[in-house]
Amino acid sequence: HPFFVVIFYWLKNFTRKTMKTPTFVARKKRKTNQVIFYPFLKHNLMENYLKSTYFLDYEQEKVAAFAKKHTETCTTLREKAIALYNAVRDGFYYNPYDLNFNKEGLKASDLLNRKHGYCIEKAVLLAASARAANIPSRLSFYDVKNHIATDRLCAILGTNVLVFHGAAELYLDGEWLKTTPAFNASLCEKLGVASLEFDGFHDSIFQEYDASGDKQFMEYLHDYGSFDDVPYDLLIETTLNAYPQFLENEEFKSGKNRHFIFT
Repeated sequence: HPFFVVIFYWLKNFTRKTMKTPTFVARKKRKTNQVIFYPFLKHNLMENYLKSTYFLDYEQEKVAAFAKKHTETCTTLREKAIALYNAVRDGFYYNPYDLNFNKEGLKASDLLNRKHGYCIEKAVLLAASARAANIPSRLSFYDVKNHIATDRLCAILGTNVLVFHGAAELYLDGEWLKTTPAFNASLCEKLGVASLEFDGFHDSIFQEYDASGDKQFMEYLHDYGSFDDVPYDLLIETTLNAYPQFLENEEFKSGKNRHFIFT
């Protein structure tokens, strides 16, 4: 029938044009535990979530070695993700009094030079080491209100709102899972809240209440979205808007030195 002939040639030409430059989305092959690619998306987004970047610099030997050390006994991507989460959460104690906003200081490789970090640094290391283990990852950022923040931290920031709190999102079995490796288990015990566990199946984000369930702990106020690397300019702009006292520091404003150590 002439009508079906026309439809056939239209589809043939349309497919040839749209598939001329194939693009891909990552999927996990369940049996072989490898990430493979299929020509489904117009833009090769998943490739962005697997590559080494300026901040997620897993091509640096120390980052690759960190990822290998904590995943060499794992047999699945999920096991690797859990192992890396625990290694970052408890391997570096949370320190909000040493805030390094210098570009170099926010690299995953830089955190491996010390044993402490704040939320963004720890999220960056988790995301970078996940990519080194062939797990697609990205970063997400939020404004949160810490209802049990210390008087010292509130005095420094002038508020109990923490802007641009960093988290890492890991892609497992076709789902993006949010993880928050910021607070090490020993700190959570001291604060009277349960440590955040990650099981590889569900999100692991800040607890709303303390261990008793009576006192509010964290409240999410704003979601900035997800990024394949640290959105550095947005981070600095948001920080300056939220904490105007940083504007008084000429080196911070100029970018000459954006490292604060509060004593």
